[in-house]
Amino acid sequence: MKIAITGGTGFVGSRLVAKLNEKKENILIFTRNKERTQKMFPNSAFPTLEIVPYTPKKSGDWQEKIAGCDAVVNLAGEPLAEGRWTSDRKQEIILSRQIGTQKIVEAIAKADPKPQVLINASAIGYYGTSETQIFAENSPSGDDFLAEVCQKWEAEAEKVKENNVRLVILRLGIVLGNGGAIAKMITPFKLFMGGSIGSGKQWFSWIHQEDIVNLILEAITHPEIAGVYNATSPNPVRMEKFCYTLGEVLHRPSWLPVPSFAIEAILGDGAIVVLEGQNVQPKAVEALGFNYQYPTVKSALQEIL
Repeated sequence: MKIAITGGTGFVGSRLVAKLNEKKENILIFTRNKERTQKMFPNSAFPTLEIVPYTPKKSGDWQEKIAGCDAVVNLAGEPLAEGRWTSDRKQEIILSRQIGTQKIVEAIAKADPKPQVLINASAIGYYGTSETQIFAENSPSGDDFLAEVCQKWEAEAEKVKENNVRLVILRLGIVLGNGGAIAKMITPFKLFMGGSIGSGKQWFSWIHQEDIVNLILEAITHPEIAGVYNATSPNPVRMEKFCYTLGEVLHRPSWLPVPSFAIEAILGDGAIVVLEGQNVQPKAVEALGFNYQYPTVKSALQEIL
């Protein structure tokens, strides 16, 4: 197969590239930084990989490379939890996903032959936040900023169906693996200063890096998989439980809570990502009979740490 990937140097994308390389698939990575991508994926180790420089929000010759691909995996987007959400950054968070996806769909429309499937990332921020509600794939969208981002993101992806291309939208929870969110949380615990973030009562809906990558691989190869799927573990936990388990696995106490105002001082509006949450259930994924390698927080953290 020939798989095109945007966001291939990111936390999920880089692991996806590695697994496709193990399977000796042909891989195209669309990237804004060719040199960085070449360092991550040297030709000696990734002989079937092609690096395609592109400008995500602009049409260009790069779009011609989509023709002949079997699948497109669109994971690109401005990071959410890095820095304050200024008005300019909010705009970039939206446009990087909305226009970036629009240009991918435009490329698919021009392609001959066309890919069979577009797998497009979204996020559980689609639902808004709640301490009491349970959200499944058919739950309505929220009305905050992250919900707006996801709605616009998904709306652009939906247009690919006009070209008779199968669409899979994966609403990702917090992805746990060797790096990412865990990397930022380990140090305080190792220094015996770990603890819950905010009230600790907020829901933490997550998925292990290996499980999300396996779900993407199944979506590529199984034509019956189409529509919206919550890419989360079937066992979300409250933040205090997650932090307690993290301390337990590290053999450290979880006793020093990080107050909400401290997170808000650093991230501003972006603090919503960690201070508020939602209980998201992957009902559609479970209906597929998908086999989670790491269904519980403890099993996931034990593997990672």
